[in-house]
Amino acid sequence: MTRSSRVIPVHSPELPPAETFHDAGEAVARLIALYEAATGFLSEKFSEVITQGQPEHRYRAFYPEIRLTTTSFAPVDSRLAFGHVPEPGTYSTTVTRPDLFRHYLTQQIRLLLETHKVPVTIAASDTPIPVHFAVLNDANLAVPQEGAMQFQLRDVFDVPDLATTHDSIVNGYDFVYEDGSRALAPFTAQRVDYSLARLSHYTATVPEHFQNHVLFTNYQFYVEEFETFAREALKDPASGYTAFVGPGNVEITQADAEMPAPAKLPQMPTYHLKRENGGGITLVNIGVGPSNAKTATDHIAVLRPHVWLMVGHCAGLRNTQALGDFVLAHAYLREDKVLDDDLPVWVPIPALAEVQVALEDAVEEVTQLEGYELKRIMRTGTVATVDNRNWELRDQSGPVQRLSQSRAIALDMESATIAANGFRFRVPYGTLLCVSDKPLHGELKLPGMASAFYKTQVARHLQIGIRAMELLRDMPLARLHSRKLRSFEETAFL
Repeated sequence: MTRSSRVIPVHSPELPPAETFHDAGEAVARLIALYEAATGFLSEKFSEVITQGQPEHRYRAFYPEIRLTTTSFAPVDSRLAFGHVPEPGTYSTTVTRPDLFRHYLTQQIRLLLETHKVPVTIAASDTPIPVHFAVLNDANLAVPQEGAMQFQLRDVFDVPDLATTHDSIVNGYDFVYEDGSRALAPFTAQRVDYSLARLSHYTATVPEHFQNHVLFTNYQFYVEEFETFAREALKDPASGYTAFVGPGNVEITQADAEMPAPAKLPQMPTYHLKRENGGGITLVNIGVGPSNAKTATDHIAVLRPHVWLMVGHCAGLRNTQALGDFVLAHAYLREDKVLDDDLPVWVPIPALAEVQVALEDAVEEVTQLEGYELKRIMRTGTVATVDNRNWELRDQSGPVQRLSQSRAIALDMESATIAANGFRFRVPYGTLLCVSDKPLHGELKLPGMASAFYKTQVARHLQIGIRAMELLRDMPLARLHSRKLRSFEETAFL
């Protein structure tokens, strides 16, 4: 009998049996213990295999899971968009990095326990942990590329599986686990692990630094202003901000501390102004284009941020606009194309009242204009997002007609993508842009114009975005996470 034809034994860590919990903190503590035991086992065995060679057996460990079974329609608080299952049945979710998500998991489990009056069951699931993800947080270990070893890694360990790495739950595809249970959370554990790894790659900062309030921008100038703001905030103990983190996980806590730039910037340089319990602000420079916008939001979504906003530059489409004017997006014309397979273009992307009010209040506060006077520098309307940076060079009759019919007042390459993915992932979203050119009216973005414009406008624009985030941070979470973002039958977890 050849090695490939015989049954190879599988070794797994010994874990406690399934147990029910009526206390959210105790349930999360068990999740952490199960996860650490599983990943510790895989890291240890992986280290042995790297030094000793291929063993005569396989190694496997499993993600922990949360399971809830209810037999009655519990009365729910109709004001809440989350925290309850839609009907009697069994619901489950696999979990990764419960240490990272401790606060989130505790909050979501507590709501379930309070609403349904039944315990949750914590146990090892049937979903294996890929070895790549198990050793990801061990600085002493790295998974070699395929072919770098004398044997195939997948012959000894489980590797990432696309069958459990998907967006079927958030896309509303009536996802059901193989055992018949329905989804308790919007992402499977492998999908979360995949994004956590991608976040580190694209942003050069680990997920632990990300804050609950995320600003996206499409220009480096905003990063420079963000660092200036962060250093001023660190000087003031009353600000509540405790640290500033840049690419390479360089963290400073003193305003005058040096922050050396990495030798090579990542694709999407990311900076974090930290506050207790993740209440600070993360700024991601996604660069230009809907592909980057989708990539960033695809992965940040698994962290379940409280809100994300786009603050960047756009082309003004109306002759009455001036360079430096603000655009508050109230609707989106989606011609970015990158989300068409996940969220059809006929799906409306509504403006969220809570976010819109916060943005307008922030503009008023920073500019000291209000009411009718505010209309001098800000317009509210449709923002068009396209996938062609040089759309002006084509025959303009078709695009301009569509823009006019849509009542668009501004055009960019990221805002609709970020808003649509916020809608898809149930993350509150908003857009405040600044007019940097007017291509339809002969005011192109030229070097001399740009430098003068940036000097006068970027700081104020960023201040507005930060102030809006602070206003939203003070809002109750249940109010911010609007029911407008939830479909007919939603996961209980936010």
